[in-house]
Amino acid sequence: MSTIRRAAVLGSPIAHSLSPVLHRAAYAELGLDHWSYDRFEIDEAALPGFVEGLDSTWAGLSLTMPLKRAIIPLLDSISETASSVEAVNTVVFTEDGRRIGDNTDIPGMIAALRERGVEKTDSAAVLGAGATASSALAALSDICTGPVTAYVRSRERGDEMRGWGERLGVDVRIADWADAEQALRAPLVIATTPAGATDSLAGAVPDAPATLFDVLYEPWPTGLAATWSARGGAVVGGLDLLVHQAVLQVEQMTGHAPAPLAAMRRAGEEALAAR
Repeated sequence: MSTIRRAAVLGSPIAHSLSPVLHRAAYAELGLDHWSYDRFEIDEAALPGFVEGLDSTWAGLSLTMPLKRAIIPLLDSISETASSVEAVNTVVFTEDGRRIGDNTDIPGMIAALRERGVEKTDSAAVLGAGATASSALAALSDICTGPVTAYVRSRERGDEMRGWGERLGVDVRIADWADAEQALRAPLVIATTPAGATDSLAGAVPDAPATLFDVLYEPWPTGLAATWSARGGAVVGGLDLLVHQAVLQVEQMTGHAPAPLAAMRRAGEEALAAR
């Protein structure tokens, strides 16, 4: 018999997470019938006790908010990618008991853009300045050859984004959220804001816009994404990001590569349609 292997996604709130759907679809496609993937409602206070209680059947963890930084002190090491944004969304448990942290959001963003034909851009705009925005800057450090304008709501947020830019080697320029309509003319726009935050910008989408990467997957499409697509622009969505980062997680946790991207995406689409 094959040894039981376990993995899960942790966070709070977690009930909405599509990660179990994606990972289980991968296990089914790969014939890993001895693998399971669950979700656990865990906050920062409960995280250390949960991690310490895991036994040798555990292969890995996915982390969502608010745990991506809280997990770091509990790990033996983290990758350069995770260190660059001080955020871990993937933990792999090695055979000798070590806990290794990584961030698959950043290469997931790059892979999602590459799938839609975006290999390089000479400038970009980022809407928002939260945790996802720092990952967006890290991705842009790999594909953007020129300046990135971040549209933010406060001076403090602007200072944070400028600091991330300096750390990541990105030429970040700060603009006020009141001028966010100007962002829509950039060759690549990455929207990292919560649901509803960009709805007011939909009417300002120009004819034949370039590429929008909207990191939301529910509700989908957002008002901005729907208008963008209707006016002839290319749209990369949050499900694209979720699937690509999950592909990398599956590969790291199971050791099976390549992970079944198409089956995982299909499962995610079906789950969203059923909600």
